[in-house]
Amino acid sequence: MRKMRKFIPVTVALLLCLANHRTDMATAWDDGDFFRYCPPSWCSQDGVEIRFPLHLESSNVSSPSCSSGTTCTKLECSDQDTILHHPYLGPSKVTRVDYKHGSMKIIPFAEHSSACPIQELSLPAYVESGCELYLYDPGKLVGCSTELPWKSSNSFFTYVYWTVFILSDVQLLNSCDDCGPADFVAGPIPCLSNPERFTYLVHTGLSMLLLPRDCKTISNSVIPIPRRSYGDCSTFKQRAEAIFSSSEITVSWIQWGTDGSDITDDCRKCELSGCYCAFSSQRNKTFCIPKPKGSRLKVIAVISSAASFIVISLFVATVLYLSLKSKYNKEVHLKVEMFLRTYGTSKPTRYSFSEVKKITRRFKERVGQGAFGGVYKGQLPNGVPVAVKTLENSIGESEEFINEVATIGSIHHANIVRLLGFCSEGTRRALIYEFMPNKSLEKYIFLCGLNASQELLVPEKMLDIAIGIARGMEYLHQGCNQRILHFDIKPNNILLDYNLNPKISDFGLAKLCTRDQSIVTLTAARGTMGYIAPEIYSPNFGGISYKSDVYSFGMLVLEMVSGRRNSDQSIENQNEVYLPQWIYDRVVTGQDLTLTRGITEEDKETVKKLAVVALWCIQWNPKNRPSTSKVVNMLTGRLQNLQMPPKPFLSSESHPML
Repeated sequence: MRKMRKFIPVTVALLLCLANHRTDMATAWDDGDFFRYCPPSWCSQDGVEIRFPLHLESSNVSSPSCSSGTTCTKLECSDQDTILHHPYLGPSKVTRVDYKHGSMKIIPFAEHSSACPIQELSLPAYVESGCELYLYDPGKLVGCSTELPWKSSNSFFTYVYWTVFILSDVQLLNSCDDCGPADFVAGPIPCLSNPERFTYLVHTGLSMLLLPRDCKTISNSVIPIPRRSYGDCSTFKQRAEAIFSSSEITVSWIQWGTDGSDITDDCRKCELSGCYCAFSSQRNKTFCIPKPKGSRLKVIAVISSAASFIVISLFVATVLYLSLKSKYNKEVHLKVEMFLRTYGTSKPTRYSFSEVKKITRRFKERVGQGAFGGVYKGQLPNGVPVAVKTLENSIGESEEFINEVATIGSIHHANIVRLLGFCSEGTRRALIYEFMPNKSLEKYIFLCGLNASQELLVPEKMLDIAIGIARGMEYLHQGCNQRILHFDIKPNNILLDYNLNPKISDFGLAKLCTRDQSIVTLTAARGTMGYIAPEIYSPNFGGISYKSDVYSFGMLVLEMVSGRRNSDQSIENQNEVYLPQWIYDRVVTGQDLTLTRGITEEDKETVKKLAVVALWCIQWNPKNRPSTSKVVNMLTGRLQNLQMPPKPFLSSESHPML
């Protein structure tokens, strides 16, 4: 029954199409002879067919009905070519017309003599209302001293770009469904670039923060690039570069009426149902008419004089079209649903700066200090307590802001601090996190003496915290669409909730890479002294990878079980033994690693297991370190199953765990 309902509108449309034709013929109106008075036109034998609602300016028509379609699309013949007078591309050669979607393929500057026609692009003095030919994406010329490294877009940064940056042109949001910054930068432009200076055409809505610092705007006026038409998947970059090289681009000739209605919509419906579109001067409206005999367009079914065969042929073609369209719509729907499931519950909310001030009660309660600004306690309108980290007065705060939102803005894991919102308003930026009442792990490790807080970190709780951190790292390294390398794992960046469950925070130094990328490159060392892996300082130790985070984790665990810093500048005795060596010697000789009294044998085994796993993690050769998944297995397994690692600071040879 449901399927039959789908076919009813199709059948009615076909019957109306044929009924109109028969009525016109019976009454002998001019409608039935529309193509006798308004025949299709061609500029050459192999040229494109121009018919209603389009028309050639130079064609001799015997009725004003022939030119009652799109009044803003000016077409004429130039020798053998069909030329469109585009409002800002100028005379352009038409290579194909799609009447079903109201678009045409053109080659810009067909009759332009300029060596660099992109410089001639400018907005027309007169803009015809309701004509899609006049719609454009605004561009500007930007000069850079080096060639931009962007080659393609990245889906992950796509999300960051749309959610983070303030766009000067809201149309940019609607011009591309799944684009990244690279899709809004075209070039370098050959005719305007040289080895010392590269000129690009950049969408005016793209933030200049995404470009190198030496890039400057060099054009004073907007450079219009035709907006993509219905069914066209090209990006701003592709359309602009097609203009540079005088290649084919697709433009729309759809036109609306003054009341907002699409005056070419009825014609597209006729084309989609297998008919042609015509205009009745007596009824002052468009109507569908069967394709005339002798049309040069290919017909899907064999043309027959029998009305029944025409109905069957059109019916089959329409059903096939609707079936394919339904399948396409279903795929699009599933894609949208997957996106909503992925980002719907974890996508951070964007707040204005005035809202941030209300949340923090004008930054009244300061609870900490970040690398680029203060951290304040606040409360969302729904009563949820939050921590607001401001980013201010720093050259690197933009990069930190992007990294934070890029990495944790779309992920949700029990052992990763959750980003609930952000603010990006001019130069004011802030990040809003879930509030962690017990602050950082550092508070419970490095104490001057024993007290009640120190007793909270009994060996069992140490193990729980270590497992939680390892699981959070495992998710960052293996559980996301892209691998996230933190590069700053340390006690101060591990926050504790009400139950002392650990959550990894501060992704300002993080780096994204593909999951199959084993080695990454860094332009400068990242991390905190004492937790930075040796390979980050020197490639002689091996390549930089996710195992650099494993090293930092190992140092953190050693500090947790010993209560000592691995690099304490306040130590008076300069001959103090290196912490990993001190731990290693105590494990080998069977000495206690914790100062807590009354510890049970079971607790001693737990501490020893933590120490052995940590010593594996800080091996100087990255190949000898376990993966994060292996670390989780080691921590949740039995001590008896663990081998004693070699001395970490002497393990230049390969003794891999995996």
